[in-house]
Amino acid sequence: MEYLDFEQPIKELEEQLQKCSLIGEESDVDVTNTCKQIEKKLAETKKDIYKNLTAWQRVQLSRHPNRPYTLDYIKALCGTSFLELHGDRTVKDDKAMIGGLGKIGDQSFMLIGQQKGYNTKTRQYRNFGMANPEGYRKALRLMKSAEKFGIPVVSFIDTPGAYPGLEAEERGQGEAIARNILEMMRLKVPVIVIVIGEGASGGALGIGVGDKVMMLENSWYSVISPENCSSILWRSWEYKEIAAEALKLTASDAKRLKVIDSIIKEPLGGAHTQRDETFATVKSTILSTYKDLKNLSASELVEKRMDKYSNMGVFKG
Repeated sequence: MEYLDFEQPIKELEEQLQKCSLIGEESDVDVTNTCKQIEKKLAETKKDIYKNLTAWQRVQLSRHPNRPYTLDYIKALCGTSFLELHGDRTVKDDKAMIGGLGKIGDQSFMLIGQQKGYNTKTRQYRNFGMANPEGYRKALRLMKSAEKFGIPVVSFIDTPGAYPGLEAEERGQGEAIARNILEMMRLKVPVIVIVIGEGASGGALGIGVGDKVMMLENSWYSVISPENCSSILWRSWEYKEIAAEALKLTASDAKRLKVIDSIIKEPLGGAHTQRDETFATVKSTILSTYKDLKNLSASELVEKRMDKYSNMGVFKG
């Protein structure tokens, strides 16, 4: 188990509890009351820490190395029914963007999302979850296929941003993202979007337009990352915590500002602490959301979606 900086008090108490249990097992000393006291203090400490998380601490949790990624959710939700589809039919298959058909319960979905790596080798293979233009064009191709066969779309967002390299710009990164936003706005099937980790900039928006947009409790969604915001405004990463607060990037901020529709609760300590519980919550959320959308006609879906996004940012004095 890896611990973040602000989780050190939890780490110390868990180590104390482990030692206490070990003493009880290896000797005749009754340490039951001591262990119970440590357990009680551990539970209280966890509540105190996770109840009062700052914006930067939530950013850290969203990047936790043990946090589930898109493929983890897909495998947990669909099991062996998931069929991954590849390529944009123009350039190549972008490994940072994955997508394919799968069944959640008895309903077929087109599942799309950014995928990060688990170690140095796979992070390079997945380009750290930063898609090239061909990744967004692959996603669009799959969404249009879903539309053709009347299959709802589920999009999982987890990216530090679209890939900013020269070759990506040469192949039309900005156009690919803009095209996806346009086409998703008028897609004639239900589109459910969930931010499961990082939701940065146009990289997130390229697969982020939906009838219902939700965020996991410890994810973030913003026009820029705190580090990059800090480096632009203060010429240093030292002010990333201030930037995180100013950007209003947490799930509660996004809900209050009506950027998203709802927040998906995570287990105490984050999605990585109780993966099965997180997967079950996401599954029930997707199915209940689809149940609310499936009876709407294609024209109603598009009209409501367009109205929703047209009203964002509108201020009446």
